[in-house]
Amino acid sequence: MRSIITVTAAILLTGCSSMATAQAAATAPADATPPELPADHEVLLASDDPALEANKRLVYDMYRIVLQAGLADRAGEFIAADYIQHNPNAEQGLAGLQDYVRRTRPERAIEDRLELPMVHIMAEGNYVTIAFLRAQDDDSGSTYYSTWFDLFRIEDGLIAEHWDPMLKTDAQIDPNDQRVEN
Repeated sequence: MRSIITVTAAILLTGCSSMATAQAAATAPADATPPELPADHEVLLASDDPALEANKRLVYDMYRIVLQAGLADRAGEFIAADYIQHNPNAEQGLAGLQDYVRRTRPERAIEDRLELPMVHIMAEGNYVTIAFLRAQDDDSGSTYYSTWFDLFRIEDGLIAEHWDPMLKTDAQIDPNDQRVEN
């Protein structure tokens, strides 16, 4: 019986030690060095499947023209009229997205490539996920890096639905403020 209790205690202590290590890692300062970003976006946009490549290009160009350049009037080239928006700070439909873009960023020149700090873009079926590096300052003013994800559903060659991690309490941002110099 004593050996069963000893083994059980050892297992419990190991579990507590692992939890303490995990908690310490969760509260440890994040590395302030940004990850290396891909230089060649064309490689990320390529696919052996022409439909997946077209979906990635649609999202990439929408980001480049509508969100990066702030050209809300061109959103209809990429966004369905009945667009479903899961960002709680933007209204539904194409008009809701256009209003959101006009409210959150100025118009800029269209650049040949997406200059926001894109980490990766992936397509599977009718869905495209794009990930961006996000620089933030903590309470002490130290910069740390996180990731922003957007997920889009494509239907009939247009973006029909969007998800992101935005909360109602988050400040509305111009993603162009997130550019990172490599």
